[in-house]
This record gives sequence, C-alpha cells and structure tokens, in this order.
Amino acid sequence: MIHNFPPKRLLAVVLLCGLASNSVAGKTPVEYANPLVGTASLDDPKLLGNAPPPGEETYTGFTYPGPALPHRDIILGPINKDLTEAAGNHGIIFPYVHSRRTMLGFSSLMPGLTIMPVVGDWNVPPDRTYASPYEKASEKASPGYYSVFFPDSGIGTELTTTESTGFYRITFPQTERGTVLMDLGSGQSSIEIVGDHSVRGGRGGRSFVAEFSKPFKAFGTFRQNARGGARGRRDDAVFPDSRSITDASYAGSYLEFSTTAGEQILVRITTSRTVEAAQQQLDAETRSFAEVHQAAKDAWSEKLNLIGVKGGTEKQRELFYSTLYNSLLTPRLIAKKGAPIRGRNQEGGIAEYDRYSPIAFWDTGRNQIVLLTLLEPDVKTNILRTHLEMARESGWMHTSFYGDHAVFMYLGDWERGLPFDYASVYEYLRKNATDPAGPRGDLAEYLQKGWVHDDFQKHPSPPYADGHAGVDKTLEYSWDDYALAQFAKKLGKEDDYKMFLARAHNYTNMFDASTGFMRGRNADGSWISPFDPCEPYYNYMMKEATGWQNFWLVPHDVQGLINLMGGRENFLKKLDAFFNTPYQPKGIARDVTGMVGLYCQGNQPDQQTAYYYDYAGQPWKTQELIRKILRLMYGSDKYGLAYPGMDDQGSTSSWYVFSAMGFYTVDPSSPNYLIGSPLFDEVTLHMGNGKDLIIQAENNSEKNLYIQSATLNGQPWNQPWFSHADIVNGAKFVFTMGPQPNPDWGSAPDAAPPSMTR
Repeated sequence: MIHNFPPKRLLAVVLLCGLASNSVAGKTPVEYANPLVGTASLDDPKLLGNAPPPGEETYTGFTYPGPALPHRDIILGPINKDLTEAAGNHGIIFPYVHSRRTMLGFSSLMPGLTIMPVVGDWNVPPDRTYASPYEKASEKASPGYYSVFFPDSGIGTELTTTESTGFYRITFPQTERGTVLMDLGSGQSSIEIVGDHSVRGGRGGRSFVAEFSKPFKAFGTFRQNARGGARGRRDDAVFPDSRSITDASYAGSYLEFSTTAGEQILVRITTSRTVEAAQQQLDAETRSFAEVHQAAKDAWSEKLNLIGVKGGTEKQRELFYSTLYNSLLTPRLIAKKGAPIRGRNQEGGIAEYDRYSPIAFWDTGRNQIVLLTLLEPDVKTNILRTHLEMARESGWMHTSFYGDHAVFMYLGDWERGLPFDYASVYEYLRKNATDPAGPRGDLAEYLQKGWVHDDFQKHPSPPYADGHAGVDKTLEYSWDDYALAQFAKKLGKEDDYKMFLARAHNYTNMFDASTGFMRGRNADGSWISPFDPCEPYYNYMMKEATGWQNFWLVPHDVQGLINLMGGRENFLKKLDAFFNTPYQPKGIARDVTGMVGLYCQGNQPDQQTAYYYDYAGQPWKTQELIRKILRLMYGSDKYGLAYPGMDDQGSTSSWYVFSAMGFYTVDPSSPNYLIGSPLFDEVTLHMGNGKDLIIQAENNSEKNLYIQSATLNGQPWNQPWFSHADIVNGAKFVFTMGPQPNPDWGSAPDAAPPSMTR
C-alpha cells in the first residue's frame, strides 16, 4: 500500500525508518538502550516529596539525550532550555528537559556553539524567535544517534559523532529560504566564513572549523545588539555578506540555501586548540554520516554486551540497558595515549596512558567505581593512574563535595585484585586526612574534637543553605578513616592503622541518644536546637538530606549503628519507620526527591540503606524494597523516562544496574556485595578478567520477588552477601524465588555482612 503523506509528515517518517528495528522482538542490548531515559522527572506527587520550590521544574536525571561515545565528551545534542536560565537554576546546567516542547538549537563539540536550522525569518540571539516546536513522536535517540522533526518548518535534523567530529544531517523542505544559524553564545568570541562552504572561529582558547556539504547561496554575520536595551533584530546587529566578526557577544553567522524537498545538507564540526589543528582533524575524517553512526553503535554494542539479561519485561530491559549506557558515559577521556597534554605547571607533554576526567567521588564514588572495575579493568587502571598523577601535580588527592572518598576507589580495587602500585598512592591519601591545609574542610576541628560543628542559624524554616554540614562531614570522614585504616594495615603501617581505626569511630560523636539521631553540635559541643530530623537541610548539619536520611551514613559499621540503637529490634523498628513514614516537611530541598517514606532515592546520602535489612536479620525486606524502588523510581512517569533525581554522572544509573542484577556495593572500599532481589531470570556479567558471573532466578516474576533458597556454584548459600573472592574466578548463583518471604534465609546472626564492629 502506498500512503499519500503530506511532505512534512513524509520527512518525519523517513527520519524514523532508521530505528524501525526497535519495534521487533529479540533486540540486542544496544537496541534497548535509550538515551532519553533520565531526561524526565517523576510525576506522582507522592513520590516527589516536597520539591521543587514553586515556579521551578522538578529535577530530572539531567542526562544527555544526544549522541555520545563511551567515556567521551557529551556535548552534541538538543537544547530546549536556555543555558543562561539553566545556569541561574542553582548551577544546574543541563540544556534539555523532556517535557519542554520548543527547541532552541543543537549544541556542538565547540563549547558554547549552537547550531539551528530554520526556514524563513529569524532573530538575533539570545532573543531566539527562531526557536521551533518539535514533534515529540519524531524524537528518537539511540547510542550514537539522535533525530527530531520540526513540523512548522518541515526540517528534520539528525546527529551522530566521532571522538572529535560532530555530524549534523539536516533534511530541508523545498525552499528558497533555508538557513543554518551558528551562534557562539554570550561572551567575547569570533567567527569567520571561509569560501562558500566553511566556517571557523573560537572563544576561550578553543577553535572550531565547520564544513557544509553544499555551497552557501548567501551568508552574513551577526552579534547581539544590547545598545539601549534593545535585543531585537536591527540593521546594525546583522551584517549581510560580512565574512567575519570579532570580539562580539553572541557572535554568529548565518548560511542560506535553496533546497529541494528532502534535500540533505551535512554539517561537520570539529574543535581543537587552533584552527589549523581543527582543520587537520576534519580533513582526516572521511567517513559518511551512516558510517559514523554505525561505528558509534558498534562501540556501544561492545560495552553494553558486557552484561546479558534474560527475562523481565521490555520496559525493564530498556531501563537496564539505558542505565548501563548512562553508567559508562563517564569519566571522560581527556587525553589519549600519545596526545599532547598540559599539567598544572602548564608545561607541555605527551600522555603516557589514557587520561580521564576526575571521578565525582561524592556521587559515583559510592557505586560506579566498582562497576567500572568489574566491566572495564583496563579503563579503571588508567583512571587510577590519572588520579595519582593529578595528586603529584597538585600535592593533594582529588576530592569532591564532602568526604575524601578517593580511598574507596583505591582500597576497593586493591581488595578486588586490580594490579596497581597502591603504595605510591598512600602518601597523598594520608596527607589529605592529616593536613588541615588540604581539601578536607574543617579538618583541624575534626582532628581536635572528633567532630565538626555548625553555627546556629536563625531562619524561618529549613532547609538552611549555609553551614559546615558538620554531621555529614563527620560521618563521611569516619567512613574514609576506616578505609584508610585498612589501607595502612595492608601496607604494614601499624601505627597509622591504629590511628585511623580510632578515628573511624568518630561517627558516634554525632549520635544523640535522647533523640536517636545523628544531630548537629554547636562549637561548644552542645546539641543544636531546634532540631527536626524530618526537615531537609542543604549544608546545615546535613548535606542535601534530612536527619533521617543522614542517620544511616555509616556503611563501614552498620553493626556499630545497630549497637547504638540498642540492638537489632530497635534498629529494625527505625528502618521500618524510615521506609513507611510519609515525608511531609515544611521546608523544600531541591535534591530531596524520589521518596519511599522518608527514604530519598534521588540523592546519594541514604541510597545504600535499603540493603541494611541484610545486616539485621530480615533480608526479605531488602528484597521487597529493592523491587519497589526499581519499579517506582525509574520510568514510572507518563513518558517512561523518569529518574528520581540527578544522575550525578552515572551514580543513580549505577544503582539501578547493580540492584537489577541482584546485588549492590554498600561500601565500595570493601570487597563485599549485598544481595537484593534479581529483577531478571538470568544475568550474565562478563567480567573484565575474562570470567563470567551468572545470576539465575528461578520462578522469578513481579510477585515472586522473595528469595526462598540459593546456591553458589552448586553449594547451598544462606547469607545475604558475598565477597569478590567468591566470584573472581567466575561463579554461578541460583536463587529460587517465591511470592512470600522466607524468614529463615540469610537471617541468622552469623550470616550478617561484615562490619567494623563485630
């Protein structure tokens, strides 16, 4: 049958044809992965909690839907949120939110450079009257590819990328007024039109070259005209036939074309330190759009095929491979082996290994660092080398936010047998933990008192934005110190081992027995009052959390936490209250979203807590909770794309990947994994050492989520955790699942996972 589609609709169908295979059964992992997952927010008010403030959009996962390669820069993609607006939103600069329906343009490998195809009139940025509604049904994203259709103009745009070159394939309707706008954004920049098919320019020490597959019919330059407050198009803001403009804000160029219906124009853009270097890169890239797209798909296939799953629903498989995709985007390669690099001393050099961007230790340092070790040990080794080199250049080991969690990465990899010169790292880890001039905030007070105070702040209601986050710092430093104690012990440094082990108990200094919570202290040691553990705090006492959420931040000593509470019974009552008490605060914290009771899945401080029932003799409650969180917090919105909160460079995604497989790394510095409830009938994890970890769940279903019994390599397994040593040479877990809890499995006191306190 021949369909007589209107021309614009025909174009949309053409753009969709490349992804038609997604509708058939038997898809491969790369076909399941959807980069749009994470770009939407939860839409059930009961799950959102009390965020955001009125007038603000709810946090999405802030993931990127545009084409990318594993561990490479993620810049190319759609922009439907003004970057100046995004920058004003508390520093959260993410240019795309799925619910928005108007496209401002497409980003490029050149920071700040926006590309937008239009038909007809347009206006000087940042007014952007050329912004266009786009057809949601046409919007498609897959690893290495993105496409969208603009019904008003009849333009279709497709994106793909290599490591150094962005490709835009623009399909125009029949028109004499087709235009491609290139806008370098606010700030001083320069742009030049060269010949009839090339544009180059730069800003901030970076240069770009863009080449078009069709000669320009006409061209010109523009800049923002802010004189007298005017921002609209004026004769002195747009310069027809002009080939260059320098040192201008919103400097840009427009390139005009006459096109036939369905005619495609290819734009290729690359960037480097100089125009000459960028041109050399562009000249070296001879592949077509289709070839580049296929190469990107192949690169992602190699990565996503590292984990195979059987069973589950179509949606669960899409969420699994989409979260795995997001988990493997970062950290980013910043210098390939053999490429020129610059250190802090600005002296030129050649990279002796692949160097990566820093790990976000407060975020991905809790889970992703272990996933990378399991799947990509070669990449992880270079990450270890990068951080050590950074420490040698700066004198300090890299940290992020509160805590000093690089030790989790190094000790965890050492415990998992990843070869590295760990002794060479210790001096920097120790220096961070003992020198108050370093990156550990308030370390002098912590060393003197064993805790960090907060100054009382009089505000009408929480959350309080200012403060030392004394509770959070004390708990995280204690966790760091326990890892440092184990590190020192492995090196035979007995005195350091004893010192750091003593400091690892400092978390108890924040425990207020009268309230049963970790509570902030004034400088004189008295408890801060008023104190409401149900209210969210940003930096005052807690860090982006309530007192309930920060209470559990003792992953290295859950048994010690049980003892503080007076034993298992009291501990379990508190856990039950945590997950079943409605969250009804007066204050608003943007980061506290994705609620199960008082538990927050949308931020890191308490994300390990659902696994704490494994320590207290009720692992069946962990199994129930993990399934609940997986179901409610990921893709439960009307689009099927939502995350509970920011992905934070792969942290929220890595939580899903681990938990869906059936286990989680509660303490990444430890070689131990805690068991939850496998989501799939079978998972095969192809570890980087060439061995396979197979997890089978017999009789598995949405209702049969409770473990009845288990075997490891054919032998009975009756504890809710296992060690890396149990799987390093390959292993097979078989779990028999059922619809009712088995209170006998994994509940014995001697089956509990290890803690600092025995």
